[in-house]
Amino acid sequence: FLVSAGILGFLSLFWLASAGKLLVVPMDGSHWLSMRSLLAALSQKQHHIVTLAPEVTLNVKASEHYTLKTYPVPSTRAELGARMHAFAKDLFERRPFLQGITALYEKAQVISEFYVSSCSSLLHNKDLMQYLEGSKFDAVLTDPVVPCGQILALHLSIPSVFFLRGLPCSFDLQATQCPNPPSYVPRTFTDNSDHMTFIQRVENLLLKASESFLCNSAYLPFELLASDVLHRPVTMKELLSHGSIWLKRMDFVFEYPMPVMPNIVFIGGINCGKKKPLSQ
Repeated sequence: FLVSAGILGFLSLFWLASAGKLLVVPMDGSHWLSMRSLLAALSQKQHHIVTLAPEVTLNVKASEHYTLKTYPVPSTRAELGARMHAFAKDLFERRPFLQGITALYEKAQVISEFYVSSCSSLLHNKDLMQYLEGSKFDAVLTDPVVPCGQILALHLSIPSVFFLRGLPCSFDLQATQCPNPPSYVPRTFTDNSDHMTFIQRVENLLLKASESFLCNSAYLPFELLASDVLHRPVTMKELLSHGSIWLKRMDFVFEYPMPVMPNIVFIGGINCGKKKPLSQ
């Protein structure tokens, strides 16, 4: 009931406005496939939606539910597909713990370089930025895994709504100031449960400490880009702390329960297909 009420409360922000204008800055891949269903629902309420995407994408296509605005990027579709394929292969390959972390970090750096380059192409596209500044959007809907949409939201001085599954190194919990003690909450890749031995708790703490180095270096190019566009020093945590609403595609049926803030709404299952119920 609370999840349903939260979703209705979010959608009512757009229903109460007459022909609201929503700017969408998505992340490609499966992230976009989940967001697309939300845009279809908002479009049915006569809201004007503009979606920004690079000319080179895997899944973002034109649709009757939104206006698609594209911008040129210095990459080809073949290069993007090869990078995504290599990243997915390393993500699901079973390896020793340290080797898995190292391989994932290296591939994440490559993916990060692509998205930083794409984001820079958007933010330095004078014609497109002039159009966005004059369009007077009511809000930005974006996936903060790639914080380009949030940089744009701060530049345009409009509120942002995050649509996500989670963020690396618990950036989402840091930005929203949610308690996340390593003695009780298992870190990703450890395979620990919420009932950890002393050694496992120490391992959990060491991994949390290493996350700061790995993620800070991976997201540093975005921080530098944001600082350049916003004309002031900006960290990833500060950047995401301006998110107005966090729509998280997760559910405590599958996740460890944790304290959350009032602006976090769980919408787990929104990306599941609606099938006909089985007969008796």
